[in-house]
Amino acid sequence: MRFKDQLNRIVELPEIPSRIISLVPSQTELLVDLGLRDRIVGITRFCVHPEDLRKTVTRVGGTKEARLHKIRKLNPDFILCNKEENIKDMVHELEEIAPVWVTDMYTIADCNEMILQLGQLFQVEQRANEIVNRINNAKEDFLRFMTGKPSRKVLYTIWKNPYMAAGKNTFIQELLELNKFENAISDPDSRYPEIEFDDFKDIDVILLSTEPYPFKESHAVQLRHELHRDVQIVDGEFFSWYGSRLIQAFEYFKSLHKV
Repeated sequence: MRFKDQLNRIVELPEIPSRIISLVPSQTELLVDLGLRDRIVGITRFCVHPEDLRKTVTRVGGTKEARLHKIRKLNPDFILCNKEENIKDMVHELEEIAPVWVTDMYTIADCNEMILQLGQLFQVEQRANEIVNRINNAKEDFLRFMTGKPSRKVLYTIWKNPYMAAGKNTFIQELLELNKFENAISDPDSRYPEIEFDDFKDIDVILLSTEPYPFKESHAVQLRHELHRDVQIVDGEFFSWYGSRLIQAFEYFKSLHKV
């Protein structure tokens, strides 16, 4: 069987994979929701959903420093990666172990394409279609909810020391737009630039994401005091996880707009 991944790479599979390693947390959750839990043999330490999966599946390191010796011992026949979350050189090394399928994510349309492709690859098309339909229905419901809501200019902050924000050429940007959050990062080619808050005088709110940097309410309190601005903690999983988590994301987004 020959499949194209989202980088248009040809991935050759002799049969439907039965020993999967996922090196992307959001895609690990998706595999479980596609009914493939019993086929997952390896995950990263950041694969936290579903919570009990880590009790039964081997952790093989992080998204950028997977332990190749552990992966080899697991004898996978399919490794799932992502262009942004995993390092190119690591992907090349993984290809010496098993077929590697790489996703590339900027929009919900890309996410839906991935889900349908995995559904075809693993012959779970019905489940894949159900998930995509639920995502699309949740999105349409949210768009109706957002009718008449005002736009707000935001900085979506992902890191501290130095502070960094999500730019426009990202999956996060798509979800900011759906929330009528105008990204204060104007450079269309800047993905995750370092920022100085003094450079952004006219923003309405600073959003502190809970991942990858684990911003907490104490950070928000400190910045409110220092900058005299509206600062809010937001759940980073709902803004950056592509896959079945999007079904829940739109209900969460509603809570950000309720007075």
